[in-house]
Amino acid sequence: MSFCCGASMIGTNGTLKHFRTHIHNVPILFCPVCHRVEIHHGIENEYEILAEYAHGDGASEVDFLEYVEQDGLTLFENCVNNENEDPLDVVSNQIDMALDLLSFAAQIQDEAWTAELKKRLGVLGQRKMKLRQRRTSEGYC
Repeated sequence: MSFCCGASMIGTNGTLKHFRTHIHNVPILFCPVCHRVEIHHGIENEYEILAEYAHGDGASEVDFLEYVEQDGLTLFENCVNNENEDPLDVVSNQIDMALDLLSFAAQIQDEAWTAELKKRLGVLGQRKMKLRQRRTSEGYC
């Protein structure tokens, strides 16, 4: 499980650009607060090898899944959230975890961490409000 700026990162597959080559379906971790992306630590070596070969061959696009055999379930099994979950549930879960961390940060009197977590909670709160508004406008309850 990876953490970033007070939130746990979400496991998903995405497209990354290596020089001029787009590599699709790469297992990544994504921060829902600051949108930072990391290559999943379990496939970093495979990604680097594929990216170098694809770039060397002048390929403009490559599908990671065509060249690297993997079990997606085990890669993301220790992630708190994944992309297949309801976005509102993901944000709510992230808020709950940030509140738990905020409580601990206040308990140990870490003012810098407390301030950072409050900022992240503000971002997550805005995201939750937007998701609720979107659902309301689309006719979901």
